[in-house]
Order: sequence, then structure tokens, then C-alpha cells
Amino acid sequence: MKVVLFCGGYGMRMRNGPADDVPKPMQMVGPRPLLWHVMRYYAHFGHTEFVLCLGYGARHIKDFFLTYTETASNDFVLRDGEVRLLSTDISDWSITFVHTGLESSIGERLRRVREHVAGEEMFLANYADVLSDAPLDDMITAFAGSDAGASMMVVPPQSTFHCVELDGRTVRSISSANQLPVWENAGFFVLRQEVFDHIPENGDLVEDACGTLAEKGRLIAYPYRGFWQPADTFKERAALDAAYESGARPWMLWEKPAAVGAGA
Repeated sequence: MKVVLFCGGYGMRMRNGPADDVPKPMQMVGPRPLLWHVMRYYAHFGHTEFVLCLGYGARHIKDFFLTYTETASNDFVLRDGEVRLLSTDISDWSITFVHTGLESSIGERLRRVREHVAGEEMFLANYADVLSDAPLDDMITAFAGSDAGASMMVVPPQSTFHCVELDGRTVRSISSANQLPVWENAGFFVLRQEVFDHIPENGDLVEDACGTLAEKGRLIAYPYRGFWQPADTFKERAALDAAYESGARPWMLWEKPAAVGAGA
């Protein structure tokens, strides 16, 4: 399947200041940017045709792939000045770079790459700012066996705050947010062409398309309680970088003999 990645937003919470124009997906986790880790995750499951929805900081993404150095994350032999790679990352990847605007919403970015997924019965989409060890094949299989127009992965609330139930001013209960019977959009989607019927110009993928499909009973969820870590802030990105350096890298399924992770 083709994979549409939304990587054109400003990422204001990740910027050091007005002069910092590096987009969030290009923040580093180990020797590679966040975007590479997301793409490598999909490639692990055999999905190597990518459509990048570019916008803010597009040149950083283009330059990274145009000057890609395989030796940064692959073993190699150097003999007589020649490099022989022992493994490779992206040699079998197909990457389409599409500038989808600086101010475009996620839905509008998807609309602007519609021609690049035309003819695909199903395709994948991702916000490109989250890492997970979710069993993607299971999510796709569940969706393929339905007639829904879209599927989204959902996770328990990630907030560390406690929620308080009140009766007037009397506290009736205190519980962690992740214990509540609610779920958050995890940013992993499996979509059919029908989704384009519900995205107006400058519309939103979730509020407009998924909202309409939900009203029609044509949106399904893939609940997941395993590893799922966003990189919306410096603190979250630093946590991923620290996990990489420590060797605790649950999202890097390609380093493991088999995919791991808790199910739904």
C-alpha cells in the first residue's frame, strides 16, 4: 500500500525560535530524523511507496533524502577507498515529494495528493510525529475485512494528570486520565477512496471526513494499548532520543526477529 505522510506543519512546540525552520518530522532520534523512523516502521511491514505532504521546512526534508548517507545507520566495509554496504535502508523505497502548502490543514494536504493515490483501493496515512510498535498488519487486516471507509488507531489518554469527579464541592473519586473509558486519535489511518468524498476544501481529515464517516457508521477503530509515543514537544522527543541511546527502542521492529507489542 502507499503511505501518505503529513509532514508540512509548523511544529511550533518543537521550535527554538523564529530562525529555527526545521520541521518537526526532521527532529533527530538517534542518528536519523523522526520521519525516517516512521517510514522505516512502514517499510518493515512491506509498505515502501511514500507520498510526503510537504509544507513548512520542505527543503530540510528534500535535502535529507537527496543527500542520504546509508553509512549513518548501516554496517559497511571500507576497502581501497570503496564502501560496500552490508545492509541498506531505503534502496527499495519510492518517495514522492509534494508541496501541499504552508497553511494547509491535514485534510487539504490529503486532497492535494489525491492523484498520487488514485487507483489504490486502500492506502495508509500518518501524522509523521508518532512512533509505535503497533502490529500494522493486524490493523490493515481488520479494516480490509470490513466495508468501512476509514480506520483509525486509538490509544488511551496520554495525560499524566488526574481527573476528579465532583458532587458540588465534594470529591467523589480521583482517577488517572488513562483509566477513563475514552480513547485518543493515535494518528495512524487506513483509508479507502471514499474518504475524499467527505473532505471539503481546506477541511480536516478527522473532524470532517472521519466525523462524517462515524455518523454514517463507516468508521472503525483499532484500539491499542502498547507502545505509542508522540513527539509534539522537546520533552517527548528527548524521551525518544534517550530511549534510542539506551537501546530500549520498542518502535524499531526491524531490529527484532518478529513484531512485538500488546494487542488491542
